[in-house]
Amino acid sequence: RPVRAGSITIGGGHPIAIQTMCATKTQDVDASVEQTERMRTAGAALVRLAVDSPKDVVALAEIRKQTKANLVVDLQENYRLAAQVAPHVDKIRYNPGHLYHHEKDKPVREKVRFLVDVAREHDCALRIGVNCGSVDPEVDQRFPDDDVQAMVTSALEHARLVEEFGFDRFVVSMKDSHPNKVIEANVRFATARPDIPLHLGVTEAGIPPDGIIKTRIAFEQLLARGIGDTLRVSL
Repeated sequence: RPVRAGSITIGGGHPIAIQTMCATKTQDVDASVEQTERMRTAGAALVRLAVDSPKDVVALAEIRKQTKANLVVDLQENYRLAAQVAPHVDKIRYNPGHLYHHEKDKPVREKVRFLVDVAREHDCALRIGVNCGSVDPEVDQRFPDDDVQAMVTSALEHARLVEEFGFDRFVVSMKDSHPNKVIEANVRFATARPDIPLHLGVTEAGIPPDGIIKTRIAFEQLLARGIGDTLRVSL
């Protein structure tokens, strides 16, 4: 399925979209704009910025005015921040495991509905980003001896939940610092849901050369099988 994020489309037979991330402090607007534009002109389809505070949101709004890049933000642990960042970005990532950290008495279903409503209102794509080290506790307990299946199950359940709310502009990622787990998770998910575009990456891969080797192993194995529609290297 094709998923539009700003000016690019992920999946649907389109070329693999290469993402990257700013290494600047978001509140340093000039440095962030300079780096974002440099990466855009080098061919980055999407550029991620870190937003962890209200001051970062103000800076993000200014960055948006000064760059043509397709911008992405990771919500980290505060899902409600989506409403503030959505007007300034093209894609938002949320981690299903982090939805338990705030408003613990509120059902996860309500939180996902909030994210979908925000994304729809502001014309944003979503990424359901599952990390092996932060799978939601309920799912983790169901698979005590198979953390890869816990990750895949969480991704599948959230994909269905988002679709229940009538939203299909989303991609899925399942990441670990071990390339073999990344390979296995994405193969299992692609077998179950070949229609959903996949974002590939090895999280916390480390510094070169080890980080490059880990990432290359995962990417070669998955891309060679036709699995993966967008990717980001995390060193």
